[in-house]
Amino acid sequence: MSNMYRPEYPRPQFVRDLWLNLNGEWDFSLDKSNIGMSEKWFDNPNLPEKIQVPFAYQAKLSQVECKDISDWCWYHRKFNIPSEMAGKQIILHFGAVDYQAWVYINGTMVGTHEGGHTAFCFDITPYLAAKGEQSLTLRVYDPLKDETIPRGKQFWEEKSAGIWYTPTTGIWQTVWLEAVEKTHIEDVRFTSDIDKGTVVVEAVVAGDYKNADFVTEIKYKGELVVKNSYTVNESHIRLEFDLFNKKIFRTAFHHGGMAWSPEHPNLFDVDLSLQTPTSQDHVKSYFGLRKVHTENGKVYLNNRPYYQKLVLDQGYWPEGLLTAPSDEDLKKDIQLAKEMGFNGCRKHQKVEDPRFLYWADKMGFLVWGECAASPCFSETAAARLYKEWIEIIKRDYNHPCIVTWVPINESWGVPNVRFSKQEQDHTLGLYYLVKSLDPTRLVISNDGWEMTKTDILALHNYNHGHKDETAKYARYKKDLSTLENLLKSRAAARELLVGGFEYEGEPILLTEYGGIAYKVDGTAGWGYTTAQSEEQLLEDYARVMDAIFASDTLHGFCYTQLTDVEQEINGLLTYDRTPKCDLAKIRVLNAHPR
Repeated sequence: MSNMYRPEYPRPQFVRDLWLNLNGEWDFSLDKSNIGMSEKWFDNPNLPEKIQVPFAYQAKLSQVECKDISDWCWYHRKFNIPSEMAGKQIILHFGAVDYQAWVYINGTMVGTHEGGHTAFCFDITPYLAAKGEQSLTLRVYDPLKDETIPRGKQFWEEKSAGIWYTPTTGIWQTVWLEAVEKTHIEDVRFTSDIDKGTVVVEAVVAGDYKNADFVTEIKYKGELVVKNSYTVNESHIRLEFDLFNKKIFRTAFHHGGMAWSPEHPNLFDVDLSLQTPTSQDHVKSYFGLRKVHTENGKVYLNNRPYYQKLVLDQGYWPEGLLTAPSDEDLKKDIQLAKEMGFNGCRKHQKVEDPRFLYWADKMGFLVWGECAASPCFSETAAARLYKEWIEIIKRDYNHPCIVTWVPINESWGVPNVRFSKQEQDHTLGLYYLVKSLDPTRLVISNDGWEMTKTDILALHNYNHGHKDETAKYARYKKDLSTLENLLKSRAAARELLVGGFEYEGEPILLTEYGGIAYKVDGTAGWGYTTAQSEEQLLEDYARVMDAIFASDTLHGFCYTQLTDVEQEINGLLTYDRTPKCDLAKIRVLNAHPR
């Protein structure tokens, strides 16, 4: 256990004490010829290699580090049920498996899951042997050439190039067991209302819940705010609690009060228990009291205009690819971004590990949640994307750090949206699906250009040039300067709005720009412009920020990008998170002059 990667509890929004981490060494094999099923590898397989879970076989930390293409692969390990879990229901959890998974316990299939970025679980109790070792086998299908799969930045060709990176196949987040009572809390959802000073607690109860007591305790900085006992009569519980209790100092009116923000990341601690005559189920959680909306061409956080200073964060690591080597690495990325004066990030083409969102909640860091896109459009691709979004929101709804959802980026997955009514309807469908599942956050229909219905007009523009390209920079500064010029600008020769949609006063943010490449260690690579020294990097950064802050219309930005990634060297940090310049100087340049 001491050598296990990622030993921390993987689901910090819904914590139980009785659990077992299954990361570590597993048996493994590629199945290039897809013979595993016919040879019954699911039944006590003899896989020849070893792999370190939770790293994909393409990653160095997997200890396989193989770039061979194989659409199929298999995992296997044995485990024992700890004595303290005996007699309880055993739930097997997977944080994420890319892309499709079949799960077997002791040679019997217990379930399947499709979707490479979202969590899933199965009750494996009926499949366990009465005693002794248990066998867990996983079959994975991740077809490299299938462009209907939401794969994000994972390249569908054999070698990384341009903006596309090494693929991730198989397990890439923590695998773990959880022991629960037969009657237990299955899910919980918190919806706060800063205007009313309330929180709605919704819970789903599994098992024989009749006449069980559902007890809620909510504390703020150690002070008990709510204690309530409710007799359960249905499987779905909905309770509303007053948090302010007519105390003005608790509201957002008084220096932040109890509200959550990057400057004051206040959280409420929650203890939930479900008590029956024979058992008690206990869960720990938390929530933040915060509100996000748009008004007068601005984004408001807790009813005050809030200027967002975001950085594009792709969540890749040199040795782990999509998987952070440690929990501390997730925390470190937020720390470094905050040191540079950013108050949030746009998680680009990736549904990030819940531990990152936990640290963003705790440390005060806004997150725009984005999914992995499929390269092309088809009915199959659309259905797969809808399914992932339903699971994304179910998993991450409770995180106060998330303020915006980004279903589509730069017309990826809708390449003909400019003239295709079907693809336009797809973007509308996604927009309204996400809003219907989560009315508490903003939604962007197509980040970059060619938008339909959207809560933010999110523009991409890298056409700022070098200091020697005076005319190009002057045009860039002019394009950003006024509302009229912004609406007429056509970065990448794309219209901002399509299909008869018109600007309706939405806040305008520059959500991709910069991309200044600076090579500090001899690594070959590219960016949108190139700096030859730390001084030139800072000088070019200053010029771009001057153009942004000179605009009388822009209400926020997202700089490309936090780190280098593989062949891209346009990060403010190298791929291994070494700063390319004095971060305090970036912080000064990010400070809004107004």
